[in-house]
Amino acid sequence: MAHFEIRDLDFSYASAKGRKSLSGVDLTIEKGQYVVVCGKSGSGKTTLLRHLKPVLAPAGKRSGEILFNGKDIGALTDREQAELIGYVMQDPDDQIVTDKVWHELAFGLESLGCDQKTMRARVSEMACYFGIQNWFHRDVAELSGGQKQLLNLASVMAMHPQVLILDEPTSQLDPIAASDFLNTVRKINLELGTTVIITEHRLEDILPYADRAIVMDSGRIIEDDVPSNIGRELFLTGNEMFHAMPTPVRSFYLCKGEGECPLTVRDGRGWLDRVFPNGAAVRSLPETETDYDPDDTVLSMKEVWFRYGRDLPDILTGVSCEIPKGVIYAIVGGNGSGKSTTLKTMCGINRAYRGKVEIFGKKIDKYRGSELFDHCMAMLPQDPKSLFVKRNVMEELKEMSKDEARIKEVASLCEITSLLDSHPYDLSGGEQQRAALAKVLLTEPRILLLDEPTKGLDSFFKETFAAILNDLKKQGITVVMVSHDVEFCARYSDMVSMFFDGQIITTDSPKRFFGSNSFYTTAANRMSRHIFDMAVSIEDVVELYRLNRGGERS
Repeated sequence: MAHFEIRDLDFSYASAKGRKSLSGVDLTIEKGQYVVVCGKSGSGKTTLLRHLKPVLAPAGKRSGEILFNGKDIGALTDREQAELIGYVMQDPDDQIVTDKVWHELAFGLESLGCDQKTMRARVSEMACYFGIQNWFHRDVAELSGGQKQLLNLASVMAMHPQVLILDEPTSQLDPIAASDFLNTVRKINLELGTTVIITEHRLEDILPYADRAIVMDSGRIIEDDVPSNIGRELFLTGNEMFHAMPTPVRSFYLCKGEGECPLTVRDGRGWLDRVFPNGAAVRSLPETETDYDPDDTVLSMKEVWFRYGRDLPDILTGVSCEIPKGVIYAIVGGNGSGKSTTLKTMCGINRAYRGKVEIFGKKIDKYRGSELFDHCMAMLPQDPKSLFVKRNVMEELKEMSKDEARIKEVASLCEITSLLDSHPYDLSGGEQQRAALAKVLLTEPRILLLDEPTKGLDSFFKETFAAILNDLKKQGITVVMVSHDVEFCARYSDMVSMFFDGQIITTDSPKRFFGSNSFYTTAANRMSRHIFDMAVSIEDVVELYRLNRGGERS
């Protein structure tokens, strides 16, 4: 029997003025399947998933039918939904409701009225299964983003659901934490037989292991097939979603590879081995050396120490960096390592108790009132919702600028023109990120601080976003971003720093930084490093492939 049967589902939000978010969706999901739903931001992925748990279904006009275990899903009681259908949201803080880890694990079971013996057994089992026992008694507020998301997953699984629905669960996780989280989800599917339905923009660690891949566009399902066929279909039809496929898939088709398309990094290495059995004659591409003038430093930190309370441990333990004018400077590192704290210390939200922070050669404590943020510095926080205070997106933008022509220009740049009448909280995660970016850009800063700026963005707007950053760079604006998106940092940043143990450990160019790492590196590098040197992007791999196969440089 199928878990879900969706028949001719249409839906439009109450504020959408008739524009459909879902249109003619027909879909059947069998028990025990691992299903990936992908598509651009705003394509309807989250809207579809929320309809699969009625208590989370958005308000609006709906037609069509959704059956769960052969019965109308609307007939499920709240208790049945809680027990049978687990849901993990994109933002871990949106789902956590208690103050202690152990209480969060038990909360759902308490709500279901489980007896104490059953509750204690399930909580302890989940704590062990998910490796939570070492922080079982900690305050939730002390956890990193990865730990919070793992706690959400464990709390849901404690209720033994038949279906696990996950809405971009790794968007705030570092590469290692994201890989561990997705491996755990796969293990749940394989070992427990739980049906998994997951949406993700990062498909490298998901698509190869899924039973089915569903591609959505403008509220419709445009592809529904096994993963090995999806890449080929999208490539042959020229669909933009091809550019969201895993690195081995895109590399294979862009190089006009022959034989079976690789899905995983390991398969990609095997394909390159077959093509270059004796290695490559041209192993690397020349790197353009860039020397930055030390007198052109716009932001510097020297031996900066910070902690959130006198009796609490230090978060920053001697952070030092010098950031020149007109560069894109990226900071990567694990969840909870102090990257976001560093960003807040750069702009004075956090005040260091030791060390020195200078902006344009002036100590940060010498800036008075709003002087620092008046066309000097701006910050896009990790949670874009923290910037929203108005009834619609247009009012949000008008709060920052009265120049309507400038507002229209920035709205077009961030591709939110069609969203101006929408309430910010009705937008998808990626749309909220774009709206928040537009709001920040209207302040016309000389230094732009970005905390996880590509979170929730699809691969298409990432290209637009990169163009925005490069345009700002040409204007002499400095961009400092904290990010877990190593692929984006490898392609578009000028300098990359590794943050560990409360400080910046090393800083280098993207090619040298990602080319020498084993885990904090790109899929392209992991796939090709035994054949090519410092190939950290798909473009590098394709270029070297063509050069070694007798083609001319593009």
